[in-house]
Amino acid sequence: MKICRVGKKNKEKPALIDKDNQYRDLSSIVEDFNPSSLNFETLQKIKKIDSSKLPLINQNERLGSCVTKPSKFIGIGLNYIDHAKEQNLPIPKEPIIFSKFVNCISGPNDDIIIPKTSSKTDWEVELGFVIGKKASYVSESEALEYVLGFFLVNDVSEREFQKNKGLTWDKGKGFDTFGPIGPFILTKDELPDYQKLNMYLDVNGKRMQKGSTEHMIFNVKKLVSYMSHCMTLEPGDICCTGTPPGVGENMKPAQFLKEGDIVKLGMDNLGEQSHKVISFK
Repeated sequence: MKICRVGKKNKEKPALIDKDNQYRDLSSIVEDFNPSSLNFETLQKIKKIDSSKLPLINQNERLGSCVTKPSKFIGIGLNYIDHAKEQNLPIPKEPIIFSKFVNCISGPNDDIIIPKTSSKTDWEVELGFVIGKKASYVSESEALEYVLGFFLVNDVSEREFQKNKGLTWDKGKGFDTFGPIGPFILTKDELPDYQKLNMYLDVNGKRMQKGSTEHMIFNVKKLVSYMSHCMTLEPGDICCTGTPPGVGENMKPAQFLKEGDIVKLGMDNLGEQSHKVISFK
């Protein structure tokens, strides 16, 4: 099942993408895709309906973020061996966890805004997932029972704020528009090969990143279990799982986003994103 949110910012409707790739309005079934509704009970309710009887939504409508107002947006750092090596950093022995502030969430085709005073805004294509039921101290063997589905993420990052303004990464990860997610959530039952997904990211038509989720250091099951031992995961919580090599800061010379750039990214079965880069006004 593919579910998404469609409409103008702050006025999005929950939608189902049917077998013909048409958007079907789910407003009569669920108010929105947020912590109160992103759960397995909601999925069962949607599965029982005849989607052909749901109202169609114009295909030209804006796509919003596939999740709204999660209690947590968690990031995982250095989760690909080649990315750790390109950073000249040791391979992590345990997952590196940071927060992306939820105000950063935006739609899959919304503009990326370079923050005021930023000089090092960078890109990161990643696999994301959303939690579907409360998880606390879960084992790796049962971890996937708590994952509702998967989606595409661009973990936009300001490297100067991330690495040179204190000891935490969070301040470089949470600017407005730094968390485009979507275009849709694909439920886990339709993505059994989530650890074998190819991904890419282009800037102005040039391939910058290419990788596969099979090269994660810590897989999704490990991440869910590990995080649930650090915090209680709630329905609607989202996580981005790390990026393959090819980020701008490690190019020679380093390359960062500038006004007018076009960033495109995609992943097997999880669609694509396209962003115009603009400066803060």
